[in-house]
Amino acid sequence: MAKYDYTFKRMVVDAYNNGEGSYKFLCEKYSIPDTKNLRKWVAAFNSLGNEGLMRSRKNQTYSFDFKLHVVELYLSSEVSYQELALLQGINNPALLTKWVNDFRITGPEALRPKKKGSKKTLESNNKKKQVQSMPNIIPVDTSTEHVKQLEDELLKLRIENAYLKELRRLRLEEETLLKKQRESSTASEEISN
Repeated sequence: MAKYDYTFKRMVVDAYNNGEGSYKFLCEKYSIPDTKNLRKWVAAFNSLGNEGLMRSRKNQTYSFDFKLHVVELYLSSEVSYQELALLQGINNPALLTKWVNDFRITGPEALRPKKKGSKKTLESNNKKKQVQSMPNIIPVDTSTEHVKQLEDELLKLRIENAYLKELRRLRLEEETLLKKQRESSTASEEISN
């Protein structure tokens, strides 16, 4: 896929917004292979302004709570990554895709900021030796990290439960609608006979 600079994108978006042609016409005129690109540019510009068309060079960081909120929104609604990114002011919909996929694979823990640096191995070796020397005592991990993992797992299960309940509700609505349609078509056939 070709990469386009800001000035080119702005020129084509302005042409569309000024009514100079349809998506298809402008894509042919400016040799853009797919109308999806132009549609994304127009939506991004209309939602985020000039920043929607610029490629961000800064490394934007997002909090765990924000990432989790966005993933919950995606899983509980029927909006696309593009639409949700624009609603949340994120210029990169692929980032949302990554968050959702990581969440589905690993759970909420995948959305937490990663610790930088190498792990200290001396402490873990000393703990292993202590545990091995006392085989009768079973250690219970009450560290804050373990508690966070359990809380994250609980949160993931709650989100999954809410998602499944919503899916069930939608299916029941669809079944009810189909029944009403069948009843109305049966009633109209009886009237016509």
